[in-house]
Amino acid sequence: MRVDQPAAGAWIAAHVEPAGPIELAHDRPWSTVLCVPLADGTAWFKACSRLQAFEPRLTAALFRGWPDLVPEVLAFDEARSWLLLADAGTRIGELGNPPQHWLEILPPYAELQRGEAEHASVHLAEGVPDLRVATLAERFDELIGDDLPLAPVEREALEHFAPAFIQLCDELAAGGIPDTVQHDDLHMNNVYRQGDRFRILDWGDASISHPFASLVATFRFLEERNGLDDRDPWIARIRDAYLEPWGSGRIELFDVAMRVGRVAHAVAALRQRAALSGIARDQFDQDLHVRLRRAVAGLDG
Repeated sequence: MRVDQPAAGAWIAAHVEPAGPIELAHDRPWSTVLCVPLADGTAWFKACSRLQAFEPRLTAALFRGWPDLVPEVLAFDEARSWLLLADAGTRIGELGNPPQHWLEILPPYAELQRGEAEHASVHLAEGVPDLRVATLAERFDELIGDDLPLAPVEREALEHFAPAFIQLCDELAAGGIPDTVQHDDLHMNNVYRQGDRFRILDWGDASISHPFASLVATFRFLEERNGLDDRDPWIARIRDAYLEPWGSGRIELFDVAMRVGRVAHAVAALRQRAALSGIARDQFDQDLHVRLRRAVAGLDG
């Protein structure tokens, strides 16, 4: 995406003192990130696309409430969807995505979700996407009505699942867990470690939805990077660490949330996909196909 770099540079310099040239870190359809060298480290500038324009405000709001868990916000410009962050350390993906790290990351993340439930309506009003459980049946219809990168047999399985999906959503809604902030991209490349502290970055895919669905992405990367499947003891340990702040007796509800969440994870991607074309859309569809295959594979429990 295009960014007025002279204007961005002036804005950055109003908040920190660059110690050298500001460099492009990456430029993607949904955001542009600049690396800002400082005398004592690094800051990071992020310009968000229209689809993720809510991210700077949401990140700043979360930092006010949970300063030890989300990135340190040095400045943000809501009108221009700009965000300036302190360095957060090293991605845990670069450390091999150690499963034991998730035992430390997920309980405070669950506490954040519990605390933010009372602010869900405010976040919705300020642009965070709406994937509340009550909306998912309608969104499922949108999903199967789209031109999806699925084989005919996979599409047929997805369409056949519609009545059961509605029932699962009803079960999830009856579970007594409120919709809240759900990161939806909670994996090894969006969690950073600095000393003994972990921070969760990149809230641009977040929505207001069922909180338990957060672990859809977490478990996918533990499977793909670490070779852990559903039978591995680490998966149960990580699940239980996440569920502990929510209280006992939640395992069956968690299983329902994961089945619904895999579908919702694909639904969430449609918003971004609609804004892409050409090679960018083809590349995006490779990941969407993985999401859809995982959703289809989980339809029968």
